[in-house]
Amino acid sequence: MSNAIGRFGASLRRALSGKVSRKAGLSKAGSASPTARREPGRVTIEYSPDIDGDADPGEVVWTWVPYEDDPSQGKDRPVVIIGWAGAALAGVPLTSKNHHRGDEVAVGTGAWDRSGRPSFAKVDQLLTIDAKAVRREGSALSRSHFDEVVAGVARYHDVLGR
Repeated sequence: MSNAIGRFGASLRRALSGKVSRKAGLSKAGSASPTARREPGRVTIEYSPDIDGDADPGEVVWTWVPYEDDPSQGKDRPVVIIGWAGAALAGVPLTSKNHHRGDEVAVGTGAWDRSGRPSFAKVDQLLTIDAKAVRREGSALSRSHFDEVVAGVARYHDVLGR
């Protein structure tokens, strides 16, 4: 019983401090809706990773991404930032499940996955992301993997500056 009370107290402290568990599916601001949006329109491609605490094109970051079948719900997941859609970041979500389809590009492993699993960019799913909604940086993606992701995205979406 006291263990359950202790977990509740820790959850309450995190909620009051603005930090929310990834399992809760909320952004650090406590939003109850996905912080990334689908269909960003025209995207300007840029590769300028700078591991400085801010999300930059060429980095893998964590944010809450809407589900395809129900955009009002979502999941905290890694996203490759590939450039800009106006003032918002543009990116594609990563998955550790290889479905052996043409809409996924292998990007290897990186610090964004604590288990060291290989990741795949879902290049058909282009998102816009408010930079303030990014929960954390994972690491920079290599230029060669970045270029492969952008080439995959260009098969499905309108991109500039490749």
